[in-house]
Amino acid sequence: MKSRQIRLAARPVGEPRASDFETGMAELDPPADGQVLLRTVYLSLDPYMRGRMNDAASYAEPWRLGDVLQGGTVCEVLESRSVALAPGDLVLAYTGWQTHAVADAEGLRRLDPAQAPVSTALGVLGMPGFTAYTGLRVIGRPQPGETVAVAAATGPVGSAVGQIARIDGARVVGIAGGPRKCRALVEDFGFDAAVDHRSPAFEADLDRALPDGVDVYFENVGGAVGQAVIERLNRFGRVPVCGVVAGANSTTPPDGPVLHAVLRHVLSRSLLIRGFLQAEFVPTHHDAFLEDMTGWIRDGSVTYREDIVEGLEAAPEAFRGLLTGRNLGKLLVRVGEDPTRVADSDAS
Repeated sequence: MKSRQIRLAARPVGEPRASDFETGMAELDPPADGQVLLRTVYLSLDPYMRGRMNDAASYAEPWRLGDVLQGGTVCEVLESRSVALAPGDLVLAYTGWQTHAVADAEGLRRLDPAQAPVSTALGVLGMPGFTAYTGLRVIGRPQPGETVAVAAATGPVGSAVGQIARIDGARVVGIAGGPRKCRALVEDFGFDAAVDHRSPAFEADLDRALPDGVDVYFENVGGAVGQAVIERLNRFGRVPVCGVVAGANSTTPPDGPVLHAVLRHVLSRSLLIRGFLQAEFVPTHHDAFLEDMTGWIRDGSVTYREDIVEGLEAAPEAFRGLLTGRNLGKLLVRVGEDPTRVADSDAS
């Protein structure tokens, strides 16, 4: 079996270019005992991938030049040397930007298409949804009647944050780029208000949307948006810091509040600012997350959007668009046929 792969050809300087990626073929060894041969159905594209393209210290090791780009995937089992999985099973894996892979069965989670579309394992029922759930409920802890603001609010994390906050009784204000996304926040995701950070009247619009200030700010962006919201935090405000994508492609320090100004707000308003990685909460919160989120999707309390592009070759350009806010919803690459959707089509 051969696998078509996309690898890191060069470390991007600023916005990634087509020449930073290369496509190649690799011959796969047959699966050994305890392993399975996988065919990629969906590939997740996520902002954290940009940081791992840099040769810089972070919470995860940088990718090496020539490596297959990593990422979450939904795969179909083609061949199994494990009693835990059988051919035809669909699993959540981490096999990256390639069409096929051999993996240890022990590290895979079998998916049940009867519970939810398997693509959601990479979005609202996956890492982005879990990030929203734990960051908001463990760190943000919104109380009924409080105001929650979230940046990058139409993304898979931000949209889930807002909807969970509404379930918890909070008033929710989303910040997004452009009228189309702001409409989606109110009409599709049920936010109370939306603010366009690209508007020349952004600061005034933010004041109108936040007449009573902000109690919880879920930080996905940083930069000028983060500075504007931090200045409007109420006493005892909480800030779960999930990401700072505003500086993802920057070759100079991103615009944002200087440390002294942030610390002055932290001190004078007794603020809590806490960075987190979703993996730290898996042992204690993942089971509850799956139960709660599956129920919310089923009863309509939480909705989601998916932005799906076709074919592995589309991944680099789609990833470039992700970093500039081109997509609306969870960005996925359909690498191969989804057998569950084929079955739905045949049944209809």
